[in-house]
Amino acid sequence: MQRVTRSAIIDAPIDRVWAILRDFNSHTAWHPVVAESGIEGDEPSDRVGCVRNFTLRDGARIREQLIALSDRDHRMTYCILDADVPLERYVATVQLKPVTDGNRTFWHWQSTFRTPRGRERELSEMVGVGVYEGGFAGLRQYLARGRAGAGLGDARGAPIESDAIAFERTGGPEVLRPVRVVANAPGPGEVRIRHAAIGINYVDVYIRRGWMPLAAPGDVLGVEASGVVLDVGPDVTNVIPGDRVAYALLPCGSYCGVRTVPAAQVARIPDGIDNETAAAVFLKGLTAEYLLHRIHRVVPGEVVLVHAAAGGLGTLAAGWARSLGATVIGTVSTDEKARTARDHGCHHVVVTREYNFADAVLRASGGRGADLIVDGLGERGVRDNLASLALFGHWVSVGQASGALPPLASDALVHRSATFSQPVIFHYTADPARLAEMAGRLWQAVQSGVVRPEIGGRFELGSAAEAHRLLESRASRGALLLVP
Repeated sequence: MQRVTRSAIIDAPIDRVWAILRDFNSHTAWHPVVAESGIEGDEPSDRVGCVRNFTLRDGARIREQLIALSDRDHRMTYCILDADVPLERYVATVQLKPVTDGNRTFWHWQSTFRTPRGRERELSEMVGVGVYEGGFAGLRQYLARGRAGAGLGDARGAPIESDAIAFERTGGPEVLRPVRVVANAPGPGEVRIRHAAIGINYVDVYIRRGWMPLAAPGDVLGVEASGVVLDVGPDVTNVIPGDRVAYALLPCGSYCGVRTVPAAQVARIPDGIDNETAAAVFLKGLTAEYLLHRIHRVVPGEVVLVHAAAGGLGTLAAGWARSLGATVIGTVSTDEKARTARDHGCHHVVVTREYNFADAVLRASGGRGADLIVDGLGERGVRDNLASLALFGHWVSVGQASGALPPLASDALVHRSATFSQPVIFHYTADPARLAEMAGRLWQAVQSGVVRPEIGGRFELGSAAEAHRLLESRASRGALLLVP
């Protein structure tokens, strides 16, 4: 058996380095010899047992399996299942330890394997120099690119002013007004972000109308954005200046140029996903993730009914549900939107502006009805949603575009032994570990093409009222963005 070991010091905190390496599919971002990679079976890339299938830049293909991972010990072990390279019984371990001098990281990488007789030296050098030493250098460059791209200038520690959009009173889009806000230097556990794109969501409309008491008149709107970390406060280890990140959180305040937020509530954006896509997909994609994987775990053969199937959430949920083996039925308001819904995964589309869809759902499902209803319609969809439920079906309300839902009668669901939920995304994302798992699954779905975000419009920050009018008109398709 051959044994190869290499060690290096990385100029970054251990939690930052570990956050990169524990993602078993991250090597496409930082390792110079890796060309393409994917996790088989749509599994999370930090789940023990997952398999990564990747191609090297010389064309060689390798399949490796994660066989152990410890966040406590910052240690992971993996093996080669099959490869074009003749490394037999290859098992490798990555171990990180903190270096207290300068808050750096000691990285030890070792492996054992067999080689064909006469190729011991050649293949040991390939692993030690090409894979391990090349990996050290690649990660250093990856981290350095982030620091260089931060664009801090002289702003570190100083407050930064930026334009923002607030609502002066509850009402229509005309109540939106430009204001100036200050993003203070980050305190303990905080990061300051220069926004690149800001997601517009129906929750912003509900708050502006006064339907949800999540902000008061005079406050800046918005719960979602992507951008670049400018600086970090004490005790922040999950991101560094220059990292591209996305967030979706309360309190409101994302309709601005620069903002300081809790570091635990941001997720790094992988290479290959641009900032606008991240802002278009993050809140809606996390919602789709918990709808399909947590509230109701979709299994092959089920029927999923997605309302507003040409909208931002609808297109994501439809495509993701289809990839899980469900039959997807979508509702839309126009024939043009029907084409969008089909393009994004709907098997059947019901075109209606009058909220009459139950008969069509039952026909499309062969009389079964929907096992899961993703409902953003609100008040006017109640009757047909109840009529569309399958036996043991689950109706999930995630919006109220036509008005708030009235109280349901205590026996409304008994006829199908059905269930009803009104989840709040911010409860699901409050736990940083759960948020990281949800974001990881979402980014993988985007990169694999399972989720295909569609940007339906880009607006300058000062045109937020115009964007809101478009969203409320039901004429928009896909996600709408503000660009500061």
